[in-house]
Amino acid sequence: MSTGHRTPPAPGAARAADPRRTPAEPSTAPDGRLATRTRSTLLGAMFLMATSAIGPGFITQTTAFTVQLGAAFAFAIVISILIDIALQLNVWRVIGVSGRRAQELGNLVAPGLGWVMAAFLLIGGLVFNIGNVSGAGLGTNAMLGLDPKLGGALSALIAIGIFLSKRAGVAVDRIVVVLGLVMIVLTSYVAITSGPPVGEALRNVVLPEDIDVLAITTLVGGTIGGYIVYAGAHRLLDSGISGPGRVRDITRGSVTGILITAVMRVVLFLAILGVVTGGAALDPTNQAASAFEQAAGEVGLRVFGIVLWAAAITSVIGASYTSVSFVTSRTTTSDRTRSLLVVGFIAFTSLVYVLIGTAPTTLLVFAGAFNGLLLPIGIAVLLWVATRRTDLLNGYRYPRWLLVIGWVAWLLTLYLAVRSIQPVIDLFS
Repeated sequence: MSTGHRTPPAPGAARAADPRRTPAEPSTAPDGRLATRTRSTLLGAMFLMATSAIGPGFITQTTAFTVQLGAAFAFAIVISILIDIALQLNVWRVIGVSGRRAQELGNLVAPGLGWVMAAFLLIGGLVFNIGNVSGAGLGTNAMLGLDPKLGGALSALIAIGIFLSKRAGVAVDRIVVVLGLVMIVLTSYVAITSGPPVGEALRNVVLPEDIDVLAITTLVGGTIGGYIVYAGAHRLLDSGISGPGRVRDITRGSVTGILITAVMRVVLFLAILGVVTGGAALDPTNQAASAFEQAAGEVGLRVFGIVLWAAAITSVIGASYTSVSFVTSRTTTSDRTRSLLVVGFIAFTSLVYVLIGTAPTTLLVFAGAFNGLLLPIGIAVLLWVATRRTDLLNGYRYPRWLLVIGWVAWLLTLYLAVRSIQPVIDLFS
């Protein structure tokens, strides 16, 4: 690729010559710089998806199931990872190859369907982001002893500052990568300190002592439910990575994002398992914090605070960014407008948290129902595009094996939807 002087092409000529080229891939950039930028963008998208999944609920959920199932929880973790990969491979590939966001594809499949998806996701995102800010406040309390409301407000200001920076996209990519690695490293330290029975856990992967379907479905919903399944794919589009020519990058990003989440799930599981099998009694009001403290004393409690805060603030970033991506256009909404909407989203949910403390249980149940409904609807839309609307895939021939595993995994999302609606029915009974 020449980097010398060249006559500027006519408007639209460059795009006509290479439909895969986007503003994120200028033709005058050296190959090395393009490769570095692509790797950085992919890494950011992977970690945005992963850290969006690793929120306060992720930590509480993993701890509760480890205490309940012990080493047998290893089987549920592995099965949920395989299901997550099957779904995420399809979601990222359809969105990435088509170059359209999930709600845009929804509107092309059936008029107005995309806006229904966006409404569900926005409602769920607003409520759960209150919980994310709350988690950040609890993290600063365990880490520094700050009042949770003050810590939550300060954390929200940090997130707002990231999106107000001149290079918000680059800042988001770097922040989620750094904090994601911090969470994994610190949790691994606690896992080593707690001395878990790794052999027993590995044996249960192959020969589980207990198979808990509820644990598997809950893990799937918690890892890719709601906005999480779209976070990384939408980030790739906004970074200019799309089209049939980028399938390899899209595939690598989707699988690696799930594997990053899986690594965090496994090390957290081992950390808690070591404490539980050692006979320690955990505080029922905060089992995760208690386990970290039992494993490493006062240092463990501070480490828990850092991990919880990192999990919460990256989830604030992921929830806010992805929710806004569902109500804006990639082509007609400016970066500045998008950033200001994200800032408004964070500010609103933070203000609600400061005023009421956390999201009311009733609202969290409703938000869970919306997310449970969105998952099968959204997955079905994307699989339908891959199966019947290949005209939207820019000439790409979709692999049949990928469709098969996608539709099989989709059946599980229907079960998740049923489970998410039942609590709402109970509220009215």
